Amino acid sequence: MKAFIFPGQGSQFPGMGKNIYDQYAESHPYFEEANEILGFNIQNIMFEGSKEDLKRTAVTQPAVFLYSYLSYVTMPDRPLPGAMAGHSLGELTALVSAEVLSFSDGLDLVKSRANAMQKACEAKKSTMAAIVGLEDQKVRSICSDINDDVVAANFNCPGQVVISGSESGVQLAMEKLKSEGAKRALPLAVGGAFHSAFMSPAEEELKEKIQSISFSIPSCPIYQNVDAKPHEIPQEIQENLISQLTSPVLWTQTMNHMLSDGIDDFIEFGGKVLSGFVKRVDRQIPTLQIM
Repeated sequence: MKAFIFPGQGSQFPGMGKNIYDQYAESHPYFEEANEILGFNIQNIMFEGSKEDLKRTAVTQPAVFLYSYLSYVTMPDRPLPGAMAGHSLGELTALVSAEVLSFSDGLDLVKSRANAMQKACEAKKSTMAAIVGLEDQKVRSICSDINDDVVAANFNCPGQVVISGSESGVQLAMEKLKSEGAKRALPLAVGGAFHSAFMSPAEEELKEKIQSISFSIPSCPIYQNVDAKPHEIPQEIQENLISQLTSPVLWTQTMNHMLSDGIDDFIEFGGKVLSGFVKRVDRQIPTLQIM
């Protein structure tokens, strides 16, 4: 059984989407609608913008969403999936691809999400760091022992956890984790502490927006970040999406649940990172990247 997976922030690159625009005329109306919804020309930035241009959260999130979704929409002879999932922002792409949300509602929500997160980042300085080479529970335990705002935020694959919190808390956690045997502790070039309590203002701002949108029954189960489990009830999907910004991304757990549920083939739309995570969970599982 196949699963479709969609990457999050960090998978952007200069020139993204131009190959799709040039090859598939059916993509043109989506770019035009995106420019109108966002209020700026996302197409020009994706095609001609610099790496720095694409780093701005208000640009990054809609660009990644649009590129991943159009990679999905334009895939020739696309097979039927048994499930879908997305990493952080990618969960919204999965929801649109599974027809839980319309394209316009999904992109409008991405726009609101990006703006709310940017405001939360500016309100209080915070950051993230990748920890390599320690067990998940060890990272979680050390973070919880630190008397500062730092949590394990992204469980990406075995041996890779991203921590999130105040600058001082993340720095202290990095030092302690290295002393406990972490192979690497790498600060990330991000605007703030995503998937932590630092995003509470953004979550509160997005709650009303999410509740105002109509959610439909998905075309296949959606494995969500907050609990790594499959969901098909619109109200459950909606409630989990509200909690996503302040909850950890349980990606390793999601992959393990998918494998246990009979998923034996993964197709990633718009990136390569998640396919690498899948291989870290089980090297025998086939993966394909559509870009």
